[in-house]
Amino acid sequence: MAQRLALQRLLALPTRGPLASHGRAFGTSPGRRNTFNVQDGSDFQDRVVNSPKPVVVDFHAQWCGPCKILGPRLEKLVAKQEGKVLMAKVDIDDHTDLAIEYEVSAVPTVLAMKNGDVVDKFVGIKDEDQLEAFLKKLIGA
Repeated sequence: MAQRLALQRLLALPTRGPLASHGRAFGTSPGRRNTFNVQDGSDFQDRVVNSPKPVVVDFHAQWCGPCKILGPRLEKLVAKQEGKVLMAKVDIDDHTDLAIEYEVSAVPTVLAMKNGDVVDKFVGIKDEDQLEAFLKKLIGA
């Protein structure tokens, strides 16, 4: 009986407040809004090529081990730039056309784009110091 009561209390959801509709409250940090997943070629054109801000483009794949290390590291450093640079994530398995267009032959490949042009690039994993230098060069800091 005590277990049943405990379970009923645990499963009872509030009827008002931030927990009422989703079961838990969550938010997005300001840095997270600077990173986005590219949806298609048109989205890439709008949000990357036509961006007024510099954009770091992370070409990655779900099956790529080094990508799983580099991606979060790069996202963290982009967030530290406080909106001076954006980060676009492109899954090469979903967007093969973009990978071919930008001559991505290995992942991870990271492009630095400014005013629609590729101004810098690296392939493989980098440590935080190298990534910071890459971002500062792109931003012009």
